[in-house]
Amino acid sequence: MSPKTAFDADVLIYAAAKDHPLGIRVAALFADAAAGEAVGVGSVLLLTEVLAKPMRDDPESGECAALVSLLSRLELQPFDAPTARVSLAFAVSYGLRAADAAHLATAVAAGADRFLTNNRRDFPQSIAEIDIVYPEELPSAESSASQVEPSDLPK
Repeated sequence: MSPKTAFDADVLIYAAAKDHPLGIRVAALFADAAAGEAVGVGSVLLLTEVLAKPMRDDPESGECAALVSLLSRLELQPFDAPTARVSLAFAVSYGLRAADAAHLATAVAAGADRFLTNNRRDFPQSIAEIDIVYPEELPSAESSASQVEPSDLPK
């Protein structure tokens, strides 16, 4: 059984970027999952964090389409009062900014086994509540799909 993965914004942006060396490994998680199957979880705040700039720049772009496709494969969790309290505790304990604390708290509240991020500065592997995993620790994408294209994902 695959571990339940929670996603940080940065790794989704990498996965949507064609041929990004770290994104290829992240995109392989989506390509390896059955069509329509949720690949993992994330905070509903990912919508704003990941999509705001590309949608401002060009809402019809391939980048927007790829990001929307990736986000559609996640179980987006609400940022409710209990999660906000956990987020506050993480912000205090680990010195996290609000958005980073919210993503980590959402991952823990959703019961994820691991939090996938490339943000080593804010998410060291010494965080005790969840396994912190960086993209290069994922299996090589050579054994999986090389890149997720928007047309490869269900709408």
